[in-house]
Order: sequence, then C-alpha cells, then structure tokens
Amino acid sequence: MKLVLIRHGKTYGNTLGRYIGRTDEPLWGQPEITKAYPSADVVVSSPMKRCVMTARLIYPDKEIKVCDDFRETDFGDFENKSYEDLKNDRRYQQWMESGGAMPFPNGEAPEGFRKRCVKAHEKLISETDAEVMAYVIHGGTIMAVMHNIFGGGYYDYMVPNLGGFIVDMDRKKYKSIV
Repeated sequence: MKLVLIRHGKTYGNTLGRYIGRTDEPLWGQPEITKAYPSADVVVSSPMKRCVMTARLIYPDKEIKVCDDFRETDFGDFENKSYEDLKNDRRYQQWMESGGAMPFPNGEAPEGFRKRCVKAHEKLISETDAEVMAYVIHGGTIMAVMHNIFGGGYYDYMVPNLGGFIVDMDRKKYKSIV
C-alpha cells in the first residue's frame, strides 16, 4: 500500500507566520495546484477548511472522507500569533526551551496531539484495502504520522504548504513531495 501525505495550501495566517491550529481559515488568495500528485483510491482530510479545500483542488473527482482526529493541534494562548507576537512572552520562551514538548498554555499537549493523530492513522490503515490512500492534512499531523512510522525526530518531517511524502508502507520507504 502507498500512503500520500499532503500538507494543505497556504492560509492568510500561514503567510504571516502565525500558529494556526483551531482557527478554521480557508485557503488564501486564488489557490492553484501546479504539482502532479499521485492518484488515490481513498482521500482523507482533516475537517478544517484549508484541508478540505486543498483535497478538493487536488482530487476533484474523489469523495473526501473527513477524519476529525486529523485536525491541527490546539495552540491555546499561542493561537493565531506569530513569533514576533510571542517572543517576549515568558510562557512562549519556556515552550521553545522545552523543544516544543510542553503543553500549549490553555491548549493541547503535543504528546496528546501526536497520539490522537497516530491512533486515527492506524485505524484508517486497518480499515482499508485501498492500494493508494491520500491524507490532506496539517504539517503537525504529517510529522506525527511520519515519526510514528519511521522514528527519528518529530521535526525531521516538516514540510512546506502543498508538500508532503509518498510512503511505501510495505517497504517502509518514503520520498518527498516538493
């Protein structure tokens, strides 16, 4: 089985370098898909507008299955703020010093977010007989799934908007979509 992991297109908040988690922003501007993505038998999306819109652009003839547990993390008090907004916030400095391991103030714990994403991924994989399944999801969700499959550092799997990975689940190999 092949798994295609695609990060959603850009939102306005992404263009400003903001932490966009529970904020349900649509895609920004007039999004255009200029890359060729692999075809898929099954397409799964986060429930957030930015992911559903991207999935419809990439796979216009496919039914989009929504997976609520693929939603982005809740950044709590950091939500919709940029580094510039937060750089003098003691809580943000502590979070950065922890390597992003501390829970977000009034938000979600990173470990809980990762477990939620991995559990949803494992359930989807166990329930399908598709040869190719595509996830149109968030950067953090991609990192959680890839880290679970391949190990290494969680942040080793960061991807730009519309980037991602093609994973050969049988051979435990992957290549980047850039």
